[in-house]
Amino acid sequence: MPEIDKQLFLIPSTLSDSNIHEVIPSYNLEVIQKLTHFVVEEERTARRFLIRCGYKNDINSIHFYILNEHTSYADVPAIFSDSASASLGLISEAGLPAVADPGALLVAEAHRLGIRVIPLAGPSSMFMALMASGLNGQRFAFNGYLPVKPEERATKIKYYEKRSEGESQSQIFIEAPYRNNQLTEALLANLKPATQLCLAVRLTSEDEWIRTKTVMEWRKNPPPDIKKKPAVFIFLA
Repeated sequence: MPEIDKQLFLIPSTLSDSNIHEVIPSYNLEVIQKLTHFVVEEERTARRFLIRCGYKNDINSIHFYILNEHTSYADVPAIFSDSASASLGLISEAGLPAVADPGALLVAEAHRLGIRVIPLAGPSSMFMALMASGLNGQRFAFNGYLPVKPEERATKIKYYEKRSEGESQSQIFIEAPYRNNQLTEALLANLKPATQLCLAVRLTSEDEWIRTKTVMEWRKNPPPDIKKKPAVFIFLA
């Protein structure tokens, strides 16, 4: 691999504690060895990920820059100025950087500065779930989180179902794992019986669990307890 100039590498991380070599391409591991400056959401988990990747340099010599949901765009230029000529690796807490992830701020600034952005291949929970769902992979929308308040959540579910029905568009959602059961119950209570619903739980882990059924079928045979288990929800009307 050639020597690295000033570049921003978008480094996918694992979705679970699965074998690093089963989900992260070997080329990514080579790139990581060349870097000493990383932009991360949380330093502790980033250190753990780099160790699992077999990082051979002194882990204590790494320069970590924090970029999370509390970071404003005004704070981002300082990361590039502080790192001088060194290339940066952007690591998400799970999956792909800058996709449902605050790292998009850093990528936008890199483009503004004319710094080359290099996305590396790796796992994405939403796309892996869509691949395995059997639902429409030609038309889909990632909607992030639904409202927490029951009335607002029910309204949004019906809104997205109507959009799905009108456009034959798969609707993709995530939730804080401790609220998974509440979201599942809300989907089953508010979606039409014929709407198809996929639950994709703990992707890439040994106990990965993916099922697609109609809402009516789910109501007859409810899903297991998925509280505190990372999950992706997809439905198609």
